[in-house]
Amino acid sequence: MVAAGRKRRSRSASLVVPTTLEPPAQSPSPPQLTSLLALLASSVSLALRFASDRDLLLHPSQTLELDPLVLSAARGVSRLLAMLPLHLQTLTLTSMSLSPPAPSPPLPSSWFLRLLSESHSLPDSAWCDAFRMSRPAFFQLLHSLALSDPAASSSSSLALPPDHKLGAALFRLAHAAPARAVARRFGLPSPAVAARAFYEVCRAIADRLAILLDLGAPDRIARAVPGFCALSLPNCCGSLGYARIGDAAIAQALVDAEGRFLDVSVGWDTAMAPAEILPRTKLYSSQSLVLANAPHGELIGGSVPRYFLGPACCPMLPWLVTPYNDMDAKNDMSKEIIFNNVHSHGMRLVRNAFGHVRSRWRLLDECWKGECQEALPYVVIAGCLLHNFLIKCGEPAPEEVQGRAAAELFPDFEGEKDKEGERIRDVLAVHLSLVSRNQ
Repeated sequence: MVAAGRKRRSRSASLVVPTTLEPPAQSPSPPQLTSLLALLASSVSLALRFASDRDLLLHPSQTLELDPLVLSAARGVSRLLAMLPLHLQTLTLTSMSLSPPAPSPPLPSSWFLRLLSESHSLPDSAWCDAFRMSRPAFFQLLHSLALSDPAASSSSSLALPPDHKLGAALFRLAHAAPARAVARRFGLPSPAVAARAFYEVCRAIADRLAILLDLGAPDRIARAVPGFCALSLPNCCGSLGYARIGDAAIAQALVDAEGRFLDVSVGWDTAMAPAEILPRTKLYSSQSLVLANAPHGELIGGSVPRYFLGPACCPMLPWLVTPYNDMDAKNDMSKEIIFNNVHSHGMRLVRNAFGHVRSRWRLLDECWKGECQEALPYVVIAGCLLHNFLIKCGEPAPEEVQGRAAAELFPDFEGEKDKEGERIRDVLAVHLSLVSRNQ
């Protein structure tokens, strides 16, 4: 009995609650919670208003980063308010203006129409920031493309004002802007309409500006020769190079001494080597006609026909002169080293041309997949044609040259070398060596 009584006292003592425990933290009272949410909602509402009313003062890259963040915050606050009990929902989405703006505001209030109406009070850089070209160049391009007007549009053409089509396409091309953001800024009915406008403009550029990329046009090659002569490359007609467009394709391009594209071939598989691509291009099959019946340049050591510069990843051909790859590195004044230095300056022209296109049109370096990848060649051609058009308009080149030096490296060609091509290169090397000694 005594033992049982002790057990009960022991069990009873073990159930005593310590008196040192702190009271549980109190959760905010309903009035405190709703006031905090109201303050948060007001902040988000002001941010939305600023993003929509002051977007002309912001750089497009800033607005493209700001818009999704603010809209995401607005949706988040809306969800929080919806989780409150009904008797605490003293704030409504309507009164706090938390509903995100519709993706397609009416045309009178669109960003683009406000840009048009307020251009006189905006700095000259506003158009360049938005479309990578000045306002006069924009409207000259609009005139050149002759985009269909809504009043005369066919079933295959979008019933949108031509300036809206062009502006939306250039904005997307320049900033890699999502179709939804483009639709909202230009007052288009939907992202699908923005995407259609983009491809319609790219097709119009390819059709209407094709003359700017016509290698066979009269005197096109002859006009390229003086520029390369100024680089100490007599009778040279162009610089041939390659670039990877995103991770989707390889492009081949020929440019003149001013960085204008003379020929572009794009859409080649990224696994192909330039030596495999070149024989499959139109340039390869037409070069004999393009360079035919041209006078040879008479230099010490022999005559030099018209030719193109080519990278080390290409084979040496009678019309394509590549650099030396077996040289005496100890002799800086050897004719091979001198030739390769001059050759490198010439090859820089095509690298810079690709870099300028990438800097202007950031969409080209985005990830292209599926059906969009099939349209990539047309978009690249449009970007190169716009590059030529802006040179013709006297527009300055982008200050930043977007390069991908590591990604652009291709392995050197190790096949058989053409004897006539080697003879032409040796004659040029002797000529350049004599020129350098006389300077």
